[in-house]
Amino acid sequence: MNPAPRLWNLVAELTYRCPLRCPYCSNPTRLGDFPERLSADDWGRVFRESRSLGAVHVGLTGGEPSARADLPEIVALAHDAGLYTHLVTAAHPLDPEGLRGLAKRGLASVQISLQDAFADASDAIAGTPSFERKLALCRATRELGLPLTLNVVLHRRNLGNTRAIIERARELDADRLELANTQYLGWALTNRDALLPSREALESARRVVERESQRSLRPEILFVLPDYFRKRPKACSAGWGQRHLIVTPNGRALPCHGASELDLPFWNVTEHSVEACWRDAPGMNAFRGEGWMQEPCRSCPERERDFGGCRCQAFALVGDAAATDPACELSPHHDRIVSAREQACEAADAAWIPRGPGLAE
Repeated sequence: MNPAPRLWNLVAELTYRCPLRCPYCSNPTRLGDFPERLSADDWGRVFRESRSLGAVHVGLTGGEPSARADLPEIVALAHDAGLYTHLVTAAHPLDPEGLRGLAKRGLASVQISLQDAFADASDAIAGTPSFERKLALCRATRELGLPLTLNVVLHRRNLGNTRAIIERARELDADRLELANTQYLGWALTNRDALLPSREALESARRVVERESQRSLRPEILFVLPDYFRKRPKACSAGWGQRHLIVTPNGRALPCHGASELDLPFWNVTEHSVEACWRDAPGMNAFRGEGWMQEPCRSCPERERDFGGCRCQAFALVGDAAATDPACELSPHHDRIVSAREQACEAADAAWIPRGPGLAE
């Protein structure tokens, strides 16, 4: 067994409830399998034990974390544990008054999602009127002096508005803009044909980002090419079980968000300590190190950089979590990525299926 490295970042998925219906949502499609089993006190223990393992940062996310009435208590517990406390929100049902209350409890920074630069387009993607609430919460974040990150998931329907999205981020005085090209897991994989853009559209957006980044240092802009258009895979979550620990609403401790779909023995923080879940759970150790690798990863000189790519994507597309990520052009299954691009181009007018309503309200 490979020794567990230091834990740096905790992702606390407080709930999968969310009023939005975004078709690219990376949450599991079987939402009913993840009931909320952790009380605020349970989360407080998770925060303290994670800090003792070295964690310095916690992202409070979901779903929509403000759907939990005890969010202020959870924020205070994270802050008291000594963690930099970051909220990831869709700005609904959270409002500026609620945000001020969270800031008093120790909230350190905020990430707010936008679906597009314009109200009609953003609301259509979100599946509910929410754009004006989002802008109001962005402005309240800056009025409180909190760092503001905007996250915009890019896909076929909004990629052409990249420049307008950057201008909107400047108008809102965002510190950072994450232009997160869709990663095709969860609901996004279900809607891949309706979301996957053309290579030409991606390249046009990339040039816009390059020019706008040179024009101004604010906001910092992150633009990551989606896996389906890369020659080599990226190291998902900086490597399996290397830095990040995700705890789901029902208490499962995972190395990455998508690992809930894998049939691996992960442990639960309601039954084990965070340390045991991180260091000893068989699922957490399944892809640490290099012993699990198949060819061509086993002999690839880039294996220590990309770790064979995304295990969840390999499982979703090939049915084998130990396979080389098909996003890699050296993978024997790379044709599945090529075929997906071609199929999406042929289905240019495909309709998407909104995120399921299982725990939405």
